[in-house]
Amino acid sequence: MISCTEFIPAYSELFKFLEAKDGPKAVLDFWNYLSDRFLNNLRDLVTANGIRGCWLYWSRTLNEEAADFTMELDEEAGTFRIVMTHCPSKGRLMEYKHITPYHDYCGHCDVLYRRVLEPMGYEYTTDLSKCDQAKCSVVIKRKEQ
Repeated sequence: MISCTEFIPAYSELFKFLEAKDGPKAVLDFWNYLSDRFLNNLRDLVTANGIRGCWLYWSRTLNEEAADFTMELDEEAGTFRIVMTHCPSKGRLMEYKHITPYHDYCGHCDVLYRRVLEPMGYEYTTDLSKCDQAKCSVVIKRKEQ
């Protein structure tokens, strides 16, 4: 079986191709499509478990990707946080000498997960200011009723 990490350069190159062919909106449309069609597992976990569903989803996916991260869950406050100290996807892309990563590669995480969680009543905040170091953070917070 091919690991998810084998697809990272292909995703980056696809994003570049879509943008070159039809502009940035084509990339955004693709990300929205992926979110709508393939993130039902996140949606289902959050529907069934509330904010803990985020913990359940990312504890599995980030470990499968061998990410270097910490997570914090405060169910009483309705908050969940991920601090990515080394993103294997962006880190791998930066190691390659033969390709240049898509200029907004990290933007896909923001779009995919925001699109699922915000309609469910959560605020989704990302800090992508250190993507050039393969680092980022995400805070998900239950909106005040």
